[in-house]
Amino acid sequence: MSAVREQLPEGRYGRSADARADRKLKIVGAVLGVLGLGLVSWIGWDYVGGQKISAEVIKFKVVSDSAVEVHLEVRKDAAAQGYCTVRSQAENGAEVGRADFRFDQDTDRIDKVVTLRTTARGTSAELLGCHSD
Repeated sequence: MSAVREQLPEGRYGRSADARADRKLKIVGAVLGVLGLGLVSWIGWDYVGGQKISAEVIKFKVVSDSAVEVHLEVRKDAAAQGYCTVRSQAENGAEVGRADFRFDQDTDRIDKVVTLRTTARGTSAELLGCHSD
C-alpha cells in the first residue's frame, strides 16, 4: 500500500493565494497602525504643547445684583499674551454676563481677582477658555 498525499509538494507551485493575502493584510495593518499612532501623537502634542495660556476658576463671589468677583489662576509662557473669557449665569440658566480679561504680564503664573459685570444677579462663574494672541 502506498501513502496518499493530502498537500501539494512544497515550493513546486509557488505561494498559495492565502499566504499572499495574509502578507498584504499584514502590510496594510502595519501602515494603518503607524498612521494611527502618528495621528494620536500629533493630537497629543498639539494639546499639551500648543496651549500657551490655560486657567482655572479658583472661586467666585456674588458681590451684588450687577457684579460677580472671579478669582482666576492663569498659567502661561512668560512671553505669551492673551485673554480668558468668563461668563456668569442666573439661577434659571440664562447668561447674565460675559467678558474677556487680558493677561499680558511677563510671568508664567498669575493669580488675579476680576470683576464681571452682569445684567441681573449671577449665581455662577464659568471659564469658557483662554486664547493667545
